[in-house]
Amino acid sequence: MRGKKMKYLQNVFQGRSFLDCKDYTPAEIEYLIDFALHLKELKREHIPHEYLKGKNIALLFEKSSTRTRSAFVVACNDLGANPEYMGAGEIHLGKKESVKDTAKVLGRMFDGIEYRGFAQKDVEDLAKYSGVPVWNGLTDKWHPTQMLADFMTIKEKFGHLKGLTLAYVGDGRDNVADSLLVAGSMLGVNIHIVTPKPLFTHQDVQAIAEKFAKDSGSQNLITDDIQQGVKGANVIYTDVWVSMGENDWSERIKLLKPYTVNMKMMKATGTPDDQLIFMHCLPAFHDRSTVVGEEIYQKYGLSEMEVTDEVFNSKYAWQFTEAENRLHSIKAIMAATLGNLFIPSVNERGN
Repeated sequence: MRGKKMKYLQNVFQGRSFLDCKDYTPAEIEYLIDFALHLKELKREHIPHEYLKGKNIALLFEKSSTRTRSAFVVACNDLGANPEYMGAGEIHLGKKESVKDTAKVLGRMFDGIEYRGFAQKDVEDLAKYSGVPVWNGLTDKWHPTQMLADFMTIKEKFGHLKGLTLAYVGDGRDNVADSLLVAGSMLGVNIHIVTPKPLFTHQDVQAIAEKFAKDSGSQNLITDDIQQGVKGANVIYTDVWVSMGENDWSERIKLLKPYTVNMKMMKATGTPDDQLIFMHCLPAFHDRSTVVGEEIYQKYGLSEMEVTDEVFNSKYAWQFTEAENRLHSIKAIMAATLGNLFIPSVNERGN
């Protein structure tokens, strides 16, 4: 029985790309979360797990990142693979060379490709033409590797996912909000998107989430009413109001200033302290200690934006565990889709 189960898991994952959560089944996403928790245990106990020894991984970054780059590089090293980082100035996607041609070249040199950039179509074309697994580190549409880390973090805290409530407070149209709504609906987590009406989540994303929610029992809500939106939440989640590289601060501040996550909002959940956490995918503008933070203060008089420093550094704060879990969850998807091995079932840990 054990051999049959392990072979089934290998056949399900091996060779597949991870472009957005909805391309996997809810059961597969849950397995990857549990596998990530297992890999975190191995890392903590200093147990080697070089499932990708000798593999070469291309890391394509049209859009810069601290956590995503660090997580992929360390994940490659822990798994025994060789990472090759290529930044925006070192690749020619769609500029001097088409994505299709680039994919065909990289697929002949590398065993797997990570892409972090702008257009979802670019990561899809890389997967279509490269012939190797491609992992989406972020596009303008989806952020699936962040979702694995996020729901891994929530399960690490609460021990389960189904029936919990996550309230995302901020820009309801960004890729994190979209991804949370879909991934949460797949996993039976109630997702509340708390945002001004002009920033309500895209209709196509709502439709996708509704289909999954019918099966999982997830009870979702999109509202501009803060009190209604955060009531009963186990997780208050937020993100920067303006994505890196954008400049629409004036309009966003006008819309989102009332939605700053503060201690009053945390208390408004009515949830016991031991059943409530704060999450943020980072970076966060919670003080004036960054160049952008100081510029915003000088121009708009705000020393805190999407979250107050009080909440960011409070007993509720889980954002740094969430950031660490980018490593373990990325390691899980890489090992599952590229590793030529039988992935140990999470039900057989320690055997």
